[in-house]
Amino acid sequence: MKKFCILILLLLIWKQDIGQTIPSQSMLMAHSPPTFQAVFNTTRGDFTIEVTREWSPAGADRLYQLLATGFYNQNALFRVQKGYVVQFGIGNDKDVNYFWDKNPIPDEPVRAKNQKGTISYARDGMNSRTAQLFINLKDNDKLDTINYNGLHGFPPVGRITSGFEVIESLFAGYGFEPANHQDSVMIFGNGYLKKKFPELDYIITASIKAE
Repeated sequence: MKKFCILILLLLIWKQDIGQTIPSQSMLMAHSPPTFQAVFNTTRGDFTIEVTREWSPAGADRLYQLLATGFYNQNALFRVQKGYVVQFGIGNDKDVNYFWDKNPIPDEPVRAKNQKGTISYARDGMNSRTAQLFINLKDNDKLDTINYNGLHGFPPVGRITSGFEVIESLFAGYGFEPANHQDSVMIFGNGYLKKKFPELDYIITASIKAE
């Protein structure tokens, strides 16, 4: 009986670590340190990012909040366009997705360049950054100044410090197409993607690296 209870406890801990839960509103007040690192374990291997708050204070705070609550665990790397970008940031739980979707962060100016290996938020209009990120696979200079839905450029928030070869090895056979299904993924999660796009790679876990 004791061994059974220990097993159940371990399973609950594993579920909490791997899955997603709706955070408390107080988490939205959490601030990141000036710099921090996070490790992403994927189906292709690991990569590490370094976030620089000076580049995008609101963006860094949000990324810190997302990582601290396990949001990127089990995220699909759903848009992989070789020589351009990799995009992710839709969770496997509808309620968690809508929590972050209803709490966007304010727009900020572009303070760093969208160079190869940098990470920026996807956005679709004014004050629309929530949880979706993209990794630049090359120097995307146009993304520093492009006028998109009345906004100028996409502000980077961090960069890949190791494991860029993992990013370059992600399955890219679907290109942009899975991004056309974001509304369905928001509601139905990974089950939808695995049925429609079974070859996609996934983030298994993503967590803030201990100092």
